[in-house]
Amino acid sequence: MKILNTIAIVAIIYSIVAALYNSMIRKRNKGGKTIANSFLLWLIPVIYLAVSSFLTIIPAQECGVVITPSGVKQQTYYTGWHLILPWYTVQTMDKTEQVYTCAKRTDVSRSDPNYKSYKADATQSETVWTPTIDGIKMGFDISASWRIDPEYAWWIYDNVSETDGKENGRFYWLEENVIKPKLKSALALTTSKYTPIQVYSTSREEIQAFVLERMKNDIKSYHLILDQIDIREVYYNSEYETAINQKKLEEQKALTLSEVTKQKEELKKQAEIEKDIQILNAEGEAEALKIKGASVSSNPKIVQLEWINKWDGKLPEIMTGDGNGLLLNLEK
Repeated sequence: MKILNTIAIVAIIYSIVAALYNSMIRKRNKGGKTIANSFLLWLIPVIYLAVSSFLTIIPAQECGVVITPSGVKQQTYYTGWHLILPWYTVQTMDKTEQVYTCAKRTDVSRSDPNYKSYKADATQSETVWTPTIDGIKMGFDISASWRIDPEYAWWIYDNVSETDGKENGRFYWLEENVIKPKLKSALALTTSKYTPIQVYSTSREEIQAFVLERMKNDIKSYHLILDQIDIREVYYNSEYETAINQKKLEEQKALTLSEVTKQKEELKKQAEIEKDIQILNAEGEAEALKIKGASVSSNPKIVQLEWINKWDGKLPEIMTGDGNGLLLNLEK
């Protein structure tokens, strides 16, 4: 567009020069050559410039706000070509996603003379520390992805200050005065319902979702859209981390002791079972002998029967006589 405007201006200048030259030739009436079609040479560029003065192009990824003599026009102009009166002013605003981050700076120490200026940088605020349900403070590196609502770009331009000296003052103001405090507030209200262990491990995604929903409602009145919340890292303070490590050691010791006790109890139960088995066996054998003795007493011939049952069919080599002390050697 700028190139075309330049060409048009050059053509107009050329046409004016040509017209003056032709006029001089006629006045002198010397029949010299004139520059032909000088009228068309300046008419076409003039028409082009007249039309282009009404034409405004809104670039991609931006939206336009029109300022009239009576104030900001309550309408947003989107990417493309628009016919706007040349005495109106058109301001463009970025409608793409912005990312505001609160995170621990690893590249700057507190002894750095520029530490305060780094701390004040809206794109890199410090870690957010908030209390849990136990009153233990935990640190969060957290990011909020946000953008303006293009439909209300005119409202943001009309109501948000840009007098802070920054290159993109309105966005800086929104991050410092809307995104940052709302993010901290939503995070604090959410984490106050969780224990430190839940915050650190099991409930991180759930916390992100709650912070996202709460912030969406909080920033709606500024016509801002929140797309995503990302918890990048979670920190314990040093004292609590020491306590956690000590607790883990104690729990490990208790677990080991519990396992040893459990093993001893199992051995004790096994020994009692074996003892009961031996007692039952002994009681059974004693009862059997008692019954057997009672049977022998009541019927002596049972002994002979037992002898017969156990005889292998061979005669004994030595026998005693019945009461006379005679020994006989019986051979097969």
